[in-house]
Amino acid sequence: MKITLLNGPTFNLSQKFGFDIKVVRSPLAKRLTLRIDEKNHRPILTIPRYCSQAKAIAFIESNHDWIVNMLARLPQPKGFSNGESISFFGKNYIVLHTPSQRGTCFEDGFLKVGGEIEFLHRRVLDFLKQQALKKLSELTVKKAKQIGCRVSGVSIKDTKSRWGSCSTLGNINYNWRICMAPVFVIDYLICHEVNHLKHPDHSSLFWEALKNICPNYEEGRHWLKVKGKELYKYV
Repeated sequence: MKITLLNGPTFNLSQKFGFDIKVVRSPLAKRLTLRIDEKNHRPILTIPRYCSQAKAIAFIESNHDWIVNMLARLPQPKGFSNGESISFFGKNYIVLHTPSQRGTCFEDGFLKVGGEIEFLHRRVLDFLKQQALKKLSELTVKKAKQIGCRVSGVSIKDTKSRWGSCSTLGNINYNWRICMAPVFVIDYLICHEVNHLKHPDHSSLFWEALKNICPNYEEGRHWLKVKGKELYKYV
């Protein structure tokens, strides 16, 4: 097992555990804590400033089974492949490699991808991001108008855990993977971020206002908490 200390040295353990750990030394931390980085499929250990290496290693070893179990629950990372079915804004498409075709497009229930097969994943990824930005921008602007607000800009991000964010300047960001979620989930996320244009926090007023524009918001929120991690298999 290799342990990498952020902003500090790297130290090695035996290979018996079979996973890497990112260690962050925090001056604000009061105790040792562990969490799982679902995107990068590795545990992150946060340690206080003056924690010894021996204590950190002992803590990892005592939580070994928990780490293994949590990592096992994560979907294995994969790329887009020829013949697989993917969802885009609630519609299913079969990825179809068509070498002679120029570019990538949706057509008759297929996501047709030209070029060499080794570039298929990257072409699909780039195309989905491009189309997701276009679709999310349209829906976000439309939803903002419904509540009398204006969006400064919409962008697509490859974030580790957040599905969306809204800045104080009115810029809204989305995790590109949301385009593969069910429509009611996408609608919830858009309503959630647009609602922040009026309510920057998560106060009771925020949730009351959200319910007015998205009555079933709890269903979308629950889906992201329970099934959202499945979309992180695409890297």
